[in-house]
Formats: sequence, structure tokens, C-alpha cells
Amino acid sequence: MDLVKIYQCFCDRTRLRILHVLTQGPLCVCHFQEILEEPQVKISKHLAYLRAKGMVETRREGNFIVYALPEKPPAELELNLRCLQDCAQSDPIFRADLRKVNKLQESCCQPAAKLPRSRRALLKIENRTAAAAKAPSSISI
Repeated sequence: MDLVKIYQCFCDRTRLRILHVLTQGPLCVCHFQEILEEPQVKISKHLAYLRAKGMVETRREGNFIVYALPEKPPAELELNLRCLQDCAQSDPIFRADLRKVNKLQESCCQPAAKLPRSRRALLKIENRTAAAAKAPSSISI
């Protein structure tokens, strides 16, 4: 990945905040709205920019689009994200964003489910949901 692309994405505070919270796991737009306290239009614009630059990936879950960091990020991106995590520790806004991520107990995409912390956790939820959908119903009328 081109370093210029990475730094173009890093030169905006909102995009930095988005990337920083994505280091904690995948999120949908409604999560970003709650965490960053920004309007959906602004967040969607920045997510589209990050996606066009290859900084985030998406997948559909029902009516929602879930955003995540690339499954296999290039070394340049991974190193810069680590640097961002280190530098953000001293910034009160970035620390508050992480506290909000940790406090999210319910997800609009997955009611009553704890916000996934990793891709593995998200896959477990998807597998349970798929298995439940295939299981025969035990309800008799």
C-alpha cells in the first residue's frame, strides 16, 4: 500500500478516529455515530473515502453495512495503525472513543448481543445465527 494513500487518510481527525476505533473490531455506521457523536452523513462520507483508498473493508449484515480493517493489512498500514494506537493514548478524545466502544453493550445490527471485539467473535455470532436459521423449529401449534 502506498504511504501517501495512508497519510492522506490519516490527515483528517474524523478518519483517524474511525480507524482507531476499528482497531477494536468491526462496526456499523450507527456505532460510529454513537461513539464519535457525528452525523451519519459525515461518517458515511469518511467511510467511503477510507474504503476507496483500501483502508477499510465492508460486508452486509441484513440491512446494515459493517466496516472493518482489512483482513490482511499491508505491513505499512499495520505499522501506521500501531503508531496511531500508541499516539492516541495521550489524546483525551481518542481515549473517550475507546471507552465508548467498550461500553457498547447492544448493537443495532445484533440486538441484545455484545459488540464483537474481533473478527473471530463476529464469525462465531454469524455461525450461530446461520445454524439457528437452519435448525428445525420445535414450536408446535
